[in-house]
Amino acid sequence: MSGNLPIRFLLVAKRRLRDAGDWLVAGIIIGLVWLIRLLPTDTAINALAFAARTLGPWLPAHRVGAKNIALALPDLSEGERARILSDAWDSLGRMAAEFVFVDRVFDYDPENPNSGRIEAVGAENFIRIRDGGKPCIMFTIHSANWELLGVCAARFGLDVSVLFRPLNNAILGRKLDRLRGSMMGSLVESRSGALLALSGVLGRGGNIGVLVDQRFHRGLSLPFFGHPAKTNPSLGKLARRFDCDVYGARSVRLPGGRIRLELVGPIDLPRDKGGAVDVEQTMRKVNGIVEGWVRENPGQWLWMHRRWRP
Repeated sequence: MSGNLPIRFLLVAKRRLRDAGDWLVAGIIIGLVWLIRLLPTDTAINALAFAARTLGPWLPAHRVGAKNIALALPDLSEGERARILSDAWDSLGRMAAEFVFVDRVFDYDPENPNSGRIEAVGAENFIRIRDGGKPCIMFTIHSANWELLGVCAARFGLDVSVLFRPLNNAILGRKLDRLRGSMMGSLVESRSGALLALSGVLGRGGNIGVLVDQRFHRGLSLPFFGHPAKTNPSLGKLARRFDCDVYGARSVRLPGGRIRLELVGPIDLPRDKGGAVDVEQTMRKVNGIVEGWVRENPGQWLWMHRRWRP
């Protein structure tokens, strides 16, 4: 028993040190958010975009992004690839600021759809899903400001349970989750049991939103930009089980700080000989849609993720 005391002491000390670090980091970030909120909206957005473009190349993630772009877009020159990665950092910085100012940025009014900085394409699909009375899956990618898609759905009265990955900083994560929850639908943490939770939502006739562009180490090895990429099959499995409609949603940056939110579908899913949704072929099709979106606006996608890691 006594031999375990030093180990227990070290574990407790390590946990308390980690908690103290989380509080410190969370406090600094919350303080910065408070200061940023004092600035005019566009000034703050442009400032964080500049900071991300400037600091991003010094981070390890920059090397990951450069390697990914070279792999996916080998025909581009080195200068073109560098511009794409710089734009990706710019977009990520803008998203951070837009999240801080979401109450000012998201100004979409269904009664006056062209009056603000947010444009919604396929708005009738939000209404169709809301009033359809059947379960639905919406998928999106880490491009432009993907968080605004959930906010837009909520603005149309559409309840969507969104699958999300929690932050490593638990203190900051809880505050962020409360903010997200106040702006959009229910949140489902991406962890063991998440698929069961999403199945429960669909089984009750609800709607779910999932991000489909990141590596899933237990996933299917499917083509993405001509190279094998581990792809999460959950969307295909859920679509097969519940035979529900699937829509694609994306965010696109426009000139002048405007953002277009798109909801397209329902998508015609591949089926097997028995008429059921073919999981693998469905995920191949989804990867193809995602690749097309990224090729359209390569500087708005989050290239800094190890998408093609074995």
